[in-house]
Amino acid sequence: MTVPNTPPDPARADADAVADAVPDPYAPPRAPAPGSYPVLDLVSAKRSNEPSLQRLAPELRIGAITVLACLVLGVAMAGLWAWLAPKVPLVVDGNKILYGDPEGEQRAGADSVFVLIGLGMGVLTALGAFLVTRKRGGGIAVALGLAVGGLLASVGAWGLGRWLGPSRDLIAEARRVGNGGHFRADIDLGAYGAVLAWPMAAMVVLLALSAAFGKREEDPPPYWAGPYGAPVPPEGAGQAFPGHPGHPEHPGPVPPEDGRRG
Repeated sequence: MTVPNTPPDPARADADAVADAVPDPYAPPRAPAPGSYPVLDLVSAKRSNEPSLQRLAPELRIGAITVLACLVLGVAMAGLWAWLAPKVPLVVDGNKILYGDPEGEQRAGADSVFVLIGLGMGVLTALGAFLVTRKRGGGIAVALGLAVGGLLASVGAWGLGRWLGPSRDLIAEARRVGNGGHFRADIDLGAYGAVLAWPMAAMVVLLALSAAFGKREEDPPPYWAGPYGAPVPPEGAGQAFPGHPGHPEHPGPVPPEDGRRG
């Protein structure tokens, strides 16, 4: 003799159906279906159709202006270096040219002055470029312009400063002053790496200013958000399910069960 199957409990079946109908609150909203937003981003579509050269023109112009400004300041750097750099004193003794100060460090001093002026020019150009291009968000053209312009300006200031300084023809100078006369040797760089002071200082200052005061870009919306950043509600969110009291098909309050059982 077999035991008959127990009939399913209607209340338990209704509770399982209600639990299945409730959306998972921790699940991300579903992505919108294609075509649910008819408004198109016309600005992005227009930019994508522009020629590449036309889009690069503003960047090239900013980079060229930055390089040109650095070259102009390079002329000022050459004049300052020729004026401030210490010169090596020389003295004519018969047919020999001797150092007037054998233990002097004028050569190293000339390198130090060049580095200090280069650091100052790097800070100045980086600050000016950042202030001018801050509203547009800077860009790679500004950094490249400062690096290339600072290097070219340093090399140009080195050559122009040597031309503006004392004569490089020591024999002609010795003949001009005569025996026992004093004159100064030309200025030159003993450490060629000094020409990197300007571009390196400009890069460091530009990076620091951009990190501290640069234009901030808004975080992109999550992948389930719409084109304007508004999240798309999941299906069934905000709607009452059949077992919810707010649903029109809810049967109403359930009367208490009779305490007497048959």
